[in-house]
Amino acid sequence: MAAEVASEAVWPAAVRVVRSARRKRTVSARVEGDTVVLLLPAALSRADEQRWTETLVERLRKTRLRRELNQGAALQARAEALNARYFGGRLKWQSIEYVTDQARRLGSCTPATGAIRISHRLATVPDWVRDYVIVHELAHLEHPNHAKAFWTAVNRYRLAERARGYLLALDLRGDEPDAAL
Repeated sequence: MAAEVASEAVWPAAVRVVRSARRKRTVSARVEGDTVVLLLPAALSRADEQRWTETLVERLRKTRLRRELNQGAALQARAEALNARYFGGRLKWQSIEYVTDQARRLGSCTPATGAIRISHRLATVPDWVRDYVIVHELAHLEHPNHAKAFWTAVNRYRLAERARGYLLALDLRGDEPDAAL
């Protein structure tokens, strides 16, 4: 998985800008092989072209990364194994997936919908660290806050303290007010 994430730094191989006099206000982008094709109005300034190029290429890069990370069911399988081990298999969720729009959080859980989201930044950390974040988010299915019962459930994960230290060392602890994740 780490190789896939690392390959994102060199994608796209090229960016091709196509200006059109018929296009007045809209900008768009599409992928053709390893090339991003930007469709821009002819009258757009070079500065705006640069800004839109950066914005649209980054948006496409994140979309591509998210799709690659979520191929297969590895994250789902890992969550099921951790659910069985630490929660007796009693937890239910609708989805668990990597996302690229969590700038400060490592994960999030919406207990009402059963949606669990894991930051794409965790795709390259050791499995035991990612497992800690998954256990943390699974615990929110039973305990929607960070009360004592929640931390008791999370701390059943045998490497919880070590994983928190690892995340702190990488400055990936998230935005938890109590700095425990």
